[in-house]
Amino acid sequence: MTKHDFTLFLFFSAVASATFSDEQEFCESESCNERDFDKSHFYSNVKYCGEIPLTLSHKLIDALPLDEVEGHFIRTVKGCVFSESQPTPLKEPLTLAAVSQDVLRNILDLNESVIQNEEFVRCVSGGKLFPGSVPLAHRYGGHQFGYWAGQLGDGRAHLLGEHTNRKGERWELQLKGSGKTPYSRSGDGRAVIRSSVREFLCSEAMHFLGVPTSRALSLVVSEEPVWRDPFYNGNVIKERGAVVLRLAKSWFRIGSLEILTRTGELDVLRTLLDFVIKEHFKSIATNDPDKYVVFFSRVVNETAHLIAHWMSVGFAHGVCNTDNFSLLSISIDYGPFGFMESYDPNFVPNTSDDEGRYSIGAQANVGLFNLQKLLEALKPLLTSDQLSQSQQILREYPQIYHQRFHELFKAKLGFLGNEEKDSYVIAFLLKLMEDTGADFTMTFRQLSEVTLSQLQKGSIAPSVWALSDLSSHEYFRDWVQLYLQRLLSVKSDSDAARQHRMQGINPRYVLRNWMAESAIRKAEKNDFSEVALLQKTLMEPFLNQDEAERAGYASKPLSWAQQLRVSCSS
Repeated sequence: MTKHDFTLFLFFSAVASATFSDEQEFCESESCNERDFDKSHFYSNVKYCGEIPLTLSHKLIDALPLDEVEGHFIRTVKGCVFSESQPTPLKEPLTLAAVSQDVLRNILDLNESVIQNEEFVRCVSGGKLFPGSVPLAHRYGGHQFGYWAGQLGDGRAHLLGEHTNRKGERWELQLKGSGKTPYSRSGDGRAVIRSSVREFLCSEAMHFLGVPTSRALSLVVSEEPVWRDPFYNGNVIKERGAVVLRLAKSWFRIGSLEILTRTGELDVLRTLLDFVIKEHFKSIATNDPDKYVVFFSRVVNETAHLIAHWMSVGFAHGVCNTDNFSLLSISIDYGPFGFMESYDPNFVPNTSDDEGRYSIGAQANVGLFNLQKLLEALKPLLTSDQLSQSQQILREYPQIYHQRFHELFKAKLGFLGNEEKDSYVIAFLLKLMEDTGADFTMTFRQLSEVTLSQLQKGSIAPSVWALSDLSSHEYFRDWVQLYLQRLLSVKSDSDAARQHRMQGINPRYVLRNWMAESAIRKAEKNDFSEVALLQKTLMEPFLNQDEAERAGYASKPLSWAQQLRVSCSS
């Protein structure tokens, strides 16, 4: 390869986007009628939280069809969107391991003093219900690793209800790890400490990175034994149960619609889709004959933006199945995720993903696949003209993704305005990072911390470890010259202003797997100090923090961190 044998192709291939396909496959559907249900039995024999000032409502119950069959027994569910399902309380003693004060105050309008009430831990773990709560398990399906998996649903989650806060925001509260539902299949309805710590911390970390995401209020752990085979190798171990109370504007996902089309329940499909548009896409007129096309266009656009945002912080979701892709284009269902350390488009955080289907570099393509499946689900409700319009919208997805990716990475490098060679400078840097295995997060962060004079002189101290690794590349000086020329072309800009901009975009701290693992090992011994430290650190990921520095959160990862493995087992 010659010195400048880097083309725009690198930008589109090595950085997350392989080949996009226009191919569409559509399933056949049959119609069926929605059923009406008597819902009065949901409100009897319930223990409510009497001392926590939070009352929930449930628009979903009045608007959407409910399962007419009662009980937790496993079954194929038809003709509905939700099944009634009571949480199974964790065995006491219970420990409130973590709480998000931001969620408590700014979403739920609660004073932090409520966590001192002994009733609080039961209310956020399923032992008691908030007034107005009617626990529901959502019915959905999904494509998992590229194949239709049939009925899935909330196998260990309970939607408690909605809270509309003083800002007028509507949030749905859901317990995860709260016991069996009709959708539990062969599962026990529980979640363990290690997966729950990861979900709690990552939900909050992504929010403070500025990535659209679900949130987490609390983490409760118990002494209840839960048996798991973490790496599916026959080595079953005893772990402990935990529950996370998580929140989102909506928990509906692509699979919510897929299951209805697949089973031919088109009346229910239309009812659910109309509800989603009315409640969550308010700028779409409910009487617009093309409202489903407009809805699809919004989801395509926002999904492309979300995945580009993931890429900008080096985040790999790990399990990008259609049942894990939100209709509101927010990040949900944190399982075997990972923040990429050494830059590698083939980075796969999930050891269960043997073929690397959900590698970080494949996420944009997977997003396209999932949107194709969404269009299949919508097809029975579209006219032939509307279908053609929707297919054209889908063909525009690669351009939308690349444009947003380009904008985000330009900002990460501190560029102002637009210049023709910007894509080349970005692609050149990423290729150098790939060749040297430079750390993704700290390369961009340290570029924001060094001065242009230091870069020009090549005076990069070993303590600036990510840039030091990058500078070992034979073409590093060539890239620096291009970078300096680009920055200095904007005469009105100053180096201090560039550093300030970049430090507000490039985090110093992300939830690396070794950091989460360190907190988990302590939490399993009832020491939640590192969970608290990580939570505090990740609330301000762009600011240098003394405690975080002492903990090594911005240091070069130790060798043991490279051996960590995470899987779908949780």
